[in-house]
Amino acid sequence: MPITDILRENVRKYGSDVALVEVNPEIQERRRVTWKEYELIESDPYCDYRREITWSVFDEKANRFANLLISRGVKKGDKVAILLMNGLEWLPIYFGILKTGALAVPLNFRYTSDEIKYCLDLSESDILVFGPSFIGRVEEIAEDISKHRLLFYVGGGAGGGCPTFAEDYDQLVSNCPSSDPEIPLCDDDDAAIYFSSGTTGFPKAILHKHRSLMHSCKVEQNHHSQTKDDVFLCIPPLYHTGAKMHWFGSFLVGGKAVLLKGVKPQMILETASKEKCSIVWLLVPWAQDILDAIDRGDIDLSKYDLSQWRLMHIGAQPVPPSLIARWKEKFPHHDYDTNYGLSESIGPGCVHLGVENTHKVGAIGKAGYGWEVKIVDENGNPVERGGVGELCVKGPGVMTCYFNDEKATNEVLHDGWLFTGDMAQEDEDGFIFLVDRKKDVIISGGENLYPVQIEDFIRSNMKVKDVAVIGLPDKRLGEIAAAIVEIKPECECTEEELAAFCNALPRYKRPHKIIFADIPRNPTGKIEKPKLRKIYCGESLVASQNKG
Repeated sequence: MPITDILRENVRKYGSDVALVEVNPEIQERRRVTWKEYELIESDPYCDYRREITWSVFDEKANRFANLLISRGVKKGDKVAILLMNGLEWLPIYFGILKTGALAVPLNFRYTSDEIKYCLDLSESDILVFGPSFIGRVEEIAEDISKHRLLFYVGGGAGGGCPTFAEDYDQLVSNCPSSDPEIPLCDDDDAAIYFSSGTTGFPKAILHKHRSLMHSCKVEQNHHSQTKDDVFLCIPPLYHTGAKMHWFGSFLVGGKAVLLKGVKPQMILETASKEKCSIVWLLVPWAQDILDAIDRGDIDLSKYDLSQWRLMHIGAQPVPPSLIARWKEKFPHHDYDTNYGLSESIGPGCVHLGVENTHKVGAIGKAGYGWEVKIVDENGNPVERGGVGELCVKGPGVMTCYFNDEKATNEVLHDGWLFTGDMAQEDEDGFIFLVDRKKDVIISGGENLYPVQIEDFIRSNMKVKDVAVIGLPDKRLGEIAAAIVEIKPECECTEEELAAFCNALPRYKRPHKIIFADIPRNPTGKIEKPKLRKIYCGESLVASQNKG
């Protein structure tokens, strides 16, 4: 069954029900719209700080775009790239592509013009759909990429007009029929190409079939039991597998989703309150920001009605146990859950903790619904329980391949098993704990140091906002651990003070250098350690030596 059939079923069952809501608090703030006024215009789809569409309108928009693509010669197996910020247009465009039998190719909204061109070329995309935020970047490469591609601009009506090097999407689709093109599809057809986060170099193109997307729907719904009455608050970027796959659980049952264009703590809590959200997926930095704002007194929780918020789940990176302890103290009535996954496994869910296992906070859980897991040594043999090895997963959500990269595919796929590159260990109860990325392990004086363990400890210091531990070259030890630390704005901390705090760690785990600096993250919240290594490796650093 292709995933497009779910959309058709939702139209049949719930056509007049709201499918998607877009909330843009930044526009609301600029226009000084109060939340009282906001309540009065909830049913108005034309207010650009709050827009909504029903399942029928969602489907009509998808059909119009599909028919436009078909009229331009798009056929099964072609590729269409999406370069848009989150908004009401994103998902109908995605499903419009799928309805033609073509592959959707979502692009990271932080890509430079060169990276956009690289991904278009690698994926062999025939069309690029882009929005107002990307005019400058696309214009830089337009002369080159438009020779063999169509460029559609979304948002001309609201963004000051369509650029001359592109065609106006809004005008084009308004003249296309809203009937379903009904292209025959099956679960074995290719559906999408996603790009890896590129934390180890150039992004890889990850090919998934409709089978993978359907499996992610079932996994998410099984793990979090979404119902038609649930309202899912989606904040992370939709180009990423995690955002869509978490939404897929609601999509499967015809539930409503709210797309929030903003990550400020007040925006998240106000939207959850006003939209009566019951499920909220957060990235670690956003959860941290909410807690810090509460501690500073910037947020008064009594002003928000969060009675319908039943589940907060968090992921995309290891979750510090100290953060969850703080969250449960502030929000004792919320269930907490976490998932593990990667784009190569169609996003989160191949390992799952479960709300009933909060006594295992810090673990990523056990094998998710329909998944198998194992932990192996460098020779591919299973390690003993408690031993550290590479986490491998197997299931219907594993990618087909890295598109146009047989060598990279063969490095990570073996007999159906995906070798994730993440180091993990299993405790006596069968719960899996992430130790670190295989490539992030620091070998210092013959000892393996796992940065996540050091980071979790340093992050427990109440003055620390964030921390990243990397290895720096050392003539004597080979590598030493350096902690790049971001202190909370309202706090003061010296290198000597933090070094003394780290004395509670075993001596070999203590960072040799402590550096106070901002920590770069990608749009999904992952720390960009390659950037930190590029900045600090080989440089003469003025930082404290923790000699313990």
